Amino acid sequence: MTERQYHVDGDLVPASEATVHVSDRGFKYGDAAFETVRVYGGTLFRWDAHLDRLADTCEILSLDHGLSRANLRSRVAAVLDANDLADASIRLSITRGPDTGGIVPSEEIDPTVVVTCRPLPRGGRESESTWDGPATLQTVKTRRPPDRALPSKAKTHNYLNGVLAGLELRVTGADEALILDMDGSVAEGTTSNCFFVDDRALHTPSLEGPVLPGVTRDVVLDLAQSEGLPVRTGRYTPDDFRSADEVFLTSSTREIRPVGTVDGIDVDGGPVTPLLSRLYDALVERECYAVESADESGSTGDSETGDDPSSSQ
Repeated sequence: MTERQYHVDGDLVPASEATVHVSDRGFKYGDAAFETVRVYGGTLFRWDAHLDRLADTCEILSLDHGLSRANLRSRVAAVLDANDLADASIRLSITRGPDTGGIVPSEEIDPTVVVTCRPLPRGGRESESTWDGPATLQTVKTRRPPDRALPSKAKTHNYLNGVLAGLELRVTGADEALILDMDGSVAEGTTSNCFFVDDRALHTPSLEGPVLPGVTRDVVLDLAQSEGLPVRTGRYTPDDFRSADEVFLTSSTREIRPVGTVDGIDVDGGPVTPLLSRLYDALVERECYAVESADESGSTGDSETGDDPSSSQ
């Protein structure tokens, strides 16, 4: 089997040789931004939305990496081409780079840029699921820190909060954690946004709380509204999820995953989750598989490698 190729600081290298310096701040302190992007048929799904969130994270971190969107896209395209991948998950990471000083970063940075990948099944109407059956959701004791402690809008390498929540799942064997904020309201999962359906509407925790603004979350909300489904965001308790008619999770790689149980309580299911899944598949099919030529939506099949002054950081 051919070894995968990753992109590290401007060069394609075998996965076994893809390393960062021991003094890199992304390794030492989690001082780094990243995005995980789903690739369908060679098209980077919602690429602009991911780059917008990456830019927001870097702004929160005061991480001025100086790289254009076109530059980052060319690195991602190189990884897909080198690994002959059309359907995959791409992870793009930007750290503040090596720094031999203390916890306070130097003003001058030399960013480390890493692009890794893993193959995934085809998406769209002919898709194969990336998950095995409905998820089991478990409320955990680990809480999501408030924004003033760790900004939830920043998608950084610091995932210790999710790691601790995930370790709690070993007791019950659940698939995903239901993480609450400091006031006891549901925030999100370890790597997902959470939704539930009752007889009134489709609900998801508001971004006014410590909730990462998920790209797939936004897509699902748009699809629901386009179908005329009532949508509400707010503050919810675990009981709201336990007593719901339907519960599902969203993420870039798993798309829309139904939930079978919440804290051991069966969720019967209903028509909304399958409907949104079909609409999501149709959207992916239309935008990523039914195009005949490259466009500006994120297709990696073009030759754009130059800098884009309008998107410089």
